[in-house]
Amino acid sequence: MTQTDGYPAGTSPVAAGDRVADVGERALIARILDRLPASPDWVVVGPGDDAAVLEPARNRLEVLSCDALVEGVHFDRAFVAPADIGHRALAVNLSDLAAMGAEPRAALLSLALPATLPLSDVDALVDGLLALAARHRVHLVGGNITRSPGPLVADVTVIGSAGRRRVLRRAGAQPGDEVYLSGEIGAAVVGLESLRAGVAGEPGEGPDGLAACQARYRRPEPRVRLGLLLARNRAATACMDLSDGLADAATQVAQASGTGMVLDAAAGPVHAAARRWFERQAVDPLRAALSGGDDYELLFTVRPRLRRRLGAARRQAGELRLTRVGVVTAEPAVRVRHEDGREEPVPAGFAHFR
Repeated sequence: MTQTDGYPAGTSPVAAGDRVADVGERALIARILDRLPASPDWVVVGPGDDAAVLEPARNRLEVLSCDALVEGVHFDRAFVAPADIGHRALAVNLSDLAAMGAEPRAALLSLALPATLPLSDVDALVDGLLALAARHRVHLVGGNITRSPGPLVADVTVIGSAGRRRVLRRAGAQPGDEVYLSGEIGAAVVGLESLRAGVAGEPGEGPDGLAACQARYRRPEPRVRLGLLLARNRAATACMDLSDGLADAATQVAQASGTGMVLDAAAGPVHAAARRWFERQAVDPLRAALSGGDDYELLFTVRPRLRRRLGAARRQAGELRLTRVGVVTAEPAVRVRHEDGREEPVPAGFAHFR
């Protein structure tokens, strides 16, 4: 996101009712730069040049990830507000850093904008991203803006740091390791389904209601602190976030580790409102939650002899729920075991182009 001549940072030479096409790239960049807080000392060159220059964290490895949100694929502006799009664009990337045990530092934001998009929507999108960035001490250090002839696209690259011996990976699980999951599953996919169906949640329902599911879809909570704790305590042998569902994450961790996995159906922490939603549709709640995406929880494996380390991470994580949901096996298959002893393959998770 380069600073251009004509509109210095700190000015917003546009009217609130204008569209993107009415002001042009330079004014739009200036409008975004005007919203950024001051950069820390380790940002040697921030927004305003051809590229950002960062001072690496001392004795740390850099961890980078990128993810794009595309209108019509990842969100629908009919029921996802611009501020939610900005939040989601950063959150899904922070979730990747969490799965690696990395501490977030900086982000780049690239926007492909329809010409008719109101400037107020751009403002709200950036504000939604910056609000989450402030919570995790992430600094927006640059990016790009271009015109889109079709959908709105928000593409974020994040940069984090981790100790050389503290990086978490999908590979590393061994037979006998216990499988754990943070939080609950199923809420986000039900939030999306209910929003598409036009079913409103009641604001007073509390954390177990449909409104909470919709909030979980609109504004996922990346488990950054948990990822850092698992890495610092060296409690996890493998880790992955749940962007495309628990079934997908379990399969990918098992494949990367050269193992299998058995998930306990009775232990699956399906969100209460999601369970009710699926039951009303005569759908198996666990199966639907296993294959649903957008949970952004962490699936991780732990050696039985390292439970004390996990206990330390659990205590430091506060009220976040951690559930033992299965065990790693030598047999290279990922299955669900029901209370009657019956086993079946896990359902497929979400996948693009399928």
